[in-house]
Amino acid sequence: MRRRQRGLQFYRKKKGLSMQAVKEVFSWIVLSVLAVFLAFMVIWAVGLRTNMIGVSMEPGLTNGILVNRLKYRFFSPQTGDVVVFLPNGNQNAHYYVKRVVAVPGQTVLIQDGILYIDGKAQENEEMDLIASAGIAENEIKLGKDEYFVLGDNCNNSEDSRSANVGPVLRSTIVGEAWFHFGNGTDGWGLIH
Repeated sequence: MRRRQRGLQFYRKKKGLSMQAVKEVFSWIVLSVLAVFLAFMVIWAVGLRTNMIGVSMEPGLTNGILVNRLKYRFFSPQTGDVVVFLPNGNQNAHYYVKRVVAVPGQTVLIQDGILYIDGKAQENEEMDLIASAGIAENEIKLGKDEYFVLGDNCNNSEDSRSANVGPVLRSTIVGEAWFHFGNGTDGWGLIH
């Protein structure tokens, strides 16, 4: 027999898991897994960070660069892109960061300090006259998958004009530089 307790008695309902609580917990788990997956994909695609060595891309680019390694799996580098590559595919070298000025099939010539692509002078108020033409003093016809790159600060840059770098093969291009972490004077942001 059940014994009666003295005093006030309140009906106590046993608490159990409701379907709404189960759905809420399940939705949080799914969202967490999705967030981890998306973070992994972003790190895989853009997880490479490199630093600028030297002043070849100043004043626009200094310090850290984030590299989009995914873009060139689907698209080819275009004129004006800032690419990150290993010179001659040397895995022991540091990454070079330079701007593409000519793409496969084009001709490159530097004469009297002026860059000519397919015979047309490239007018650029930001670019100084090029002091050293290097290997581009004679016209160069770019082959399939070859790119001619220059530093934005071309008179302080080791780039495709140098015999030890030369035209850059697509297979040595790691990706596109798309975001930079500047110092106090130039800030940070997307690379144009």
